[in-house]
Order: sequence, then structure tokens, then C-alpha cells
Amino acid sequence: MFVSPAFAQAAGNAGGIAGGLESFLPLILIFVVFYFLLIRPQQKRAKQHKEMLSQLRRGDRVVTGSGIYGTISKVISDTEVVVEIAEGVKVRMARPAIQEILSKTEPVAAAKDEAKDEPAEPAADK
Repeated sequence: MFVSPAFAQAAGNAGGIAGGLESFLPLILIFVVFYFLLIRPQQKRAKQHKEMLSQLRRGDRVVTGSGIYGTISKVISDTEVVVEIAEGVKVRMARPAIQEILSKTEPVAAAKDEAKDEPAEPAADK
């Protein structure tokens, strides 16, 4: 016969279950590292961006994803806003296209309440 038996292959599985777990340990470790270095921070950033988009209101200065600066002139719905990018030039765009809020405006209701609460200045006596 030209083929001899391979005795190393015929040996039984000495490691058993522990041997199988040891082979998956590096994969598990890689997944844990990826979770803490890539997945978790990305989820946190996405949550902050979603919260920022929900707080948009008229008058906020924003930067779009394409780098265009503008001011929100109207909030149409939960998914759309109108941004004024130049004098008299308004663009209707999706909320997720807004990348960052540069400056926030005061809520309109709060500004009216403050004006009502403040007493009028007394006229100067001459």
C-alpha cells in the first residue's frame, strides 16, 4: 500500500469543550473591543444628534451636512424644515440633513412671559 495511516489525526479530542471555547475566545474578545471602541460611541453620537434635531426651532443658526450655513425660518413637520441660506433664499430640507446648531434662540413663549413679568420703567421726573 502506498498510503500510510496518519496517527496524529487518529488521536482523540483531548481538549473537549474547553478546547472549543479557547478557539472562540479571541473572536469574543475582538467583538467586545469593537463594541466599546466603535459601536457604543456611534450609538451615543446618533442619540445626541436625534435629540438635537428634536430641539430645532425657528431662528436657530445651523450648518447642513453639505456645509451650508443658514437660519431656520419655519419648522414644517417632524421631518422637514425651511432654512434661509441667503437674503430671500429659502430651502426646504429634511431635518437629518442638519449637522449642527451654531446658536440657539430663546423660546418665543418664554420671551413673551418675561416681557409681561417685567414692570414698565417709570417715567423720569423733570
